[in-house]
Amino acid sequence: MSDKEIYIVVSQTGSIVSRMLKKITGAEYNHVSVSLESDLRCMYSFGRRYTYFPWWGGFVRESTMYGSLKRFSETRAIVMAIAVDESTYNEVEIRLHDMIENRNDYHYDTIGLLLAGFNIKYKRDRHYYCSDFVRELLVNFGIEAPEVFEPIVQPMHFLDIPDGNVIYRGRLHDYDRRAS
Repeated sequence: MSDKEIYIVVSQTGSIVSRMLKKITGAEYNHVSVSLESDLRCMYSFGRRYTYFPWWGGFVRESTMYGSLKRFSETRAIVMAIAVDESTYNEVEIRLHDMIENRNDYHYDTIGLLLAGFNIKYKRDRHYYCSDFVRELLVNFGIEAPEVFEPIVQPMHFLDIPDGNVIYRGRLHDYDRRAS
């Protein structure tokens, strides 16, 4: 029985780095986050730790109320809801809170991201880029099967997951879904 939802947010901020990635990959969206809250007040991902310095990244909490998503107010997004049972939801919640408590143990995987651009899979323990992190979260908790994803996953690939239900498309700052 599915009585909870987690939210996948695929986005494009319009920052210099995101515009470069868009030019390289040709993908309309190039960032992905996960949230446990329908209002998306708190999202989790691997991205920039400092709003004005894109080259220092790691495990981060994101919100339109602060940081990069506040600065880039024209961020476009697609929000997807995935139904999960309460047990799975609780396990994901514990994992995310544990990662926040130990966020200095996790690192942005710049090397993995660069090699992914050449279609080379490279994985180090506790190193992620955004889509690698969200994929692993969904697979490890049995929310999506591993074969749903390409060996190297990009943010746009999340739009094709079978259990995802698109609930919003548009400017992230205009998203207004009240917590249930």
